[in-house]
Order: sequence, then structure tokens, then C-alpha cells
Amino acid sequence: MEKKMKIEVWSDVMCPFCYIGKRRYEASLADLPFADQIELEWKSYQLNPTLETNLDITTYDYLAENKGMSVAQAKAMTAQVAEMAKTVGLDYDFDKAVVANSFRAHEFSHFAKTFGKQDEAEELLFKAYFTEGKNVDDIGVLQELAAALGLDTAGLAKALEAGQYRDAVREDLYEAQQLGVRGVPFFVYNRKYAISGAQDVDVFKQTMEKAFTEWRKENPASPFEVIEGPSCGPGGCE
Repeated sequence: MEKKMKIEVWSDVMCPFCYIGKRRYEASLADLPFADQIELEWKSYQLNPTLETNLDITTYDYLAENKGMSVAQAKAMTAQVAEMAKTVGLDYDFDKAVVANSFRAHEFSHFAKTFGKQDEAEELLFKAYFTEGKNVDDIGVLQELAAALGLDTAGLAKALEAGQYRDAVREDLYEAQQLGVRGVPFFVYNRKYAISGAQDVDVFKQTMEKAFTEWRKENPASPFEVIEGPSCGPGGCE
């Protein structure tokens, strides 16, 4: 299997700019001939690690208290973000958004990653939070998302209850601190270049082209199109 250039993105499901950034990143790949040679990995980040899930308050109440503003100001701010989301085809409904701690959602992302479905899981998490008004801290909700991806819902519940992916989430959070990540989304290209925030598509595209050009020089493409099959090598047969 040919090696791919890795892009890592630190993100939080409750970050509205992360979903917008995801769309702009995806748009930057649209016309690039090497899009299939990119490997995307989602990394966990929490905007508010101490947040307690609370179904009895609105997002506006939470923002007003957390940011020291009035509810009216919170509504105006989220309305502006919702308008920005529309420019990339997203429909945000802050009236329905549930105030929820995102740690368990990150555990679900890592669970999906083991089955090669992490990017799809992130998409469903964002949609559940910003559009559908679902509680992403609820195991039942996460099982619904897992089912939509064709994943084992009972296995997910068991993994979440056992805390199987807690350390993986914590490692991402720690790594973000080590890298100096102060806001999300935070895209890291081949550990050489980084983009902070939901930048314009052209910024993503230019960074992608620069990073990939350098990476390709360091990792020349195989001159052959290899069709894999049973074979033997110095390490044995497989």
C-alpha cells in the first residue's frame, strides 16, 4: 500500500468553526490531483473540559454565562456564525443545540477510527450537534450514529462504559498542549505547516500544495501500479 501524507486536525464537536473548517478543507481538495494520497486524522480537543452536560439550559444561556454577555448578545453572535455556516452549505440550529460535554463524543470518534470510519463519524457528530439538536454526550445517541455507519452499537456501548478510548482522547489533548494549540480547528500538514481556524479555501489549498510537494520529494511515488496479492518476503509469507 502506497504511503500517504498525513494531515491531523484538532477539533471539538461543539466548535462551530470546526464544522465550517471541515467543509473548507474538503473544498480545497476538490481540484487537487493528489487528493487520494492524503490521510486525514482527527484529534481530540475540548473547548471546555469542565462543562457539565445540561439539558435544562439553552446554548444562549451557556454562552451568556461563560462569555459574560447577555442572552441577546449570544443570540446575535450565533446568528452571525449560522450565516457563515450557510456559505459552505451547513444549516446550524442553535435553538436546538444541547449543552453537552464533548469527551464521550471524542471517545466515539476514536472507536470509529479503529474501523476506518473516523471522518464519517466526525461528520455525523457535527450534524447531530449543530443541526439535529442531539445530545452527543448520550450513549444512546452515539449508538444511533454508530448504527448509521454500520458499526457495532453494543461494542460501542461496552467500549464507552469501560473507558477503552479515554487514554487516546487524553493523549490528543496533551499533544495539543505540547504543540501550543490555542484554538480550533487546527490543521497540521505533515508536521511542517499548520492552519489555525476556518481559513479561506485558497489558504487550505495553497498550504496543501506546498506541503504535498515537499512530502512527495521526500517520499517518491512508486514507478509501478501495484496490485497486491499473496506473496513472500524476507519477513515471511502473507
